[in-house]
This record gives sequence, structure tokens and C-alpha cells, in this order.
Amino acid sequence: MHARTRTALFASAAVAATLSLTAITPALAGTSTHATSAPTTAVAAAPAPSQGDPRSTTNRVADFYGAYIDSIWDNEDPAAGATAKALRAFYLSAAAQKKVAAFEAKEHADGILFAQNVPVKWKVDYTGSGAGHATALVTLTWSDGASPEVTKIKVQSDLQTRKITDLAAVN
Repeated sequence: MHARTRTALFASAAVAATLSLTAITPALAGTSTHATSAPTTAVAAAPAPSQGDPRSTTNRVADFYGAYIDSIWDNEDPAAGATAKALRAFYLSAAAQKKVAAFEAKEHADGILFAQNVPVKWKVDYTGSGAGHATALVTLTWSDGASPEVTKIKVQSDLQTRKITDLAAVN
């Protein structure tokens, strides 16, 4: 094949690809290329990608709260209760499990969330470490809107085992 013919083929392919993208991009973006069309509703942005590190106690706290909230959010799923129980056994030390159980017996509320309902969002921030432990602040958001209700939980983890060793509601 001659160099000129090859160049013409590549140029044709590039033009075709560009025209195809020009035609479908507005449709994928939810907009119209016609000036007389009504504006379309914006599509919600995709959440930021998640990442983690199993060696990080803060990541493990975030992994635990994410999975735990997912499991109790889906309370219609027959496996949800068993999943929540297994998550507690895996991520919490034996002493923390006992403390959570005592809170639940006394307060008749979930001892992981310190509440009777399920938050719509959660966030975990590292707050420090020392004496073989790391601490994180879990922020639970209970509603959407301009002024959502938020509660916070201080979570302590053992740096060696990475298990959660204490949870306390922050007032």
C-alpha cells in the first residue's frame, strides 16, 4: 500500500470518528444541538472513585462503615442481618463488640451508628495516632438538603491488629 493511500485512509477514519463523536456526544451529555430544543435536565455527576489500603486503620474504619451501612440499608435482603453480624465480628475487637452489645441492650439503638435509623451518607477522617492506636472521626449524614442532620462518632483502632477497639458518640 502506498504511503499516500495509507495517509488518506487514516485521515478518512479520523474524520469519520470525529463526526461520529460530534453527533453522539450531545446525546450522551443530555443536551441538544438544536437551538429550538428545550433545555434538558442535568444528570448527576458520578461519585469520585474509591480506593483503599488494607494496612490503613482509617481505610478499614471507612470500609467497615461503608459495608455495615450498606448491609443494614438493605434490610429487606435476608442476608443483611447475618452480614452486619459478620462485619462486626471481623472489624471489631471482642471488647468493642461487648461494649456495642451493652449499648444496644440499654439504649435499644444500633451501637455502631448510635441511632435507630440508617444514615444516607458517611465520611471517615483520620484524626491522629499514639500509644499503639489510631483515631478516626466518622461523620454520619441522616438527610439530604441544605441543612442535613449530622452526627459524629470517634473510633479508635489498634495499630497492630487494625481492629476497632472503641466507639464513642461525639456530642
